[in-house]
Amino acid sequence: MSGDWLDEIKWGADGLVPVIAQEESGKVVMFAFMNREALALTAERGEAVYFSRSRNRLWHKGEESGHVQQVKSIRTDCDKDVVLLTIEQVGGIACHTGRHSCFFNQLHDETWQPVEPVLKDPKAIYGK
Repeated sequence: MSGDWLDEIKWGADGLVPVIAQEESGKVVMFAFMNREALALTAERGEAVYFSRSRNRLWHKGEESGHVQQVKSIRTDCDKDVVLLTIEQVGGIACHTGRHSCFFNQLHDETWQPVEPVLKDPKAIYGK
């Protein structure tokens, strides 16, 4: 695969680009970052590969949980400094908390309230 298309991405000073993972329904399930290698692998494999800033390494989404993200399309915004993945979330759980989406906290009366249920106990997902 030629890397010319990767040169068009406006990578941050840290070599990363922000990535939004959205289901075909339009629901946003996750936000993460990719480096050049992660984006190339995502396009090649058809499954989301991110760059984990906390672990400082590539992270194939679902590598531990089995909850991979099958990529349906890869888009950029007009400035090519944000990537949008349209995905199918295998297993229905995108968040390490066991919820469908990482965006489960909602502001209510100046406090953050979880508004989505835990679908599976994280200990059952990651306790292998």
